[in-house]
Amino acid sequence: MAVKKVREKYRCNVCGNEVTVTKVGGGTLVCCGKDMQKIEG
Repeated sequence: MAVKKVREKYRCNVCGNEVTVTKVGGGTLVCCGKDMQKIEG
């Protein structure tokens, strides 16, 4: 899933790492070799 906005939150479903976007640069977030999932809410 492509990063679109600042303050979006993403979680790795493998290890549980979570990130908050501070600068949009395009592309996708990857952790443990898999795309991170956007956290809704």
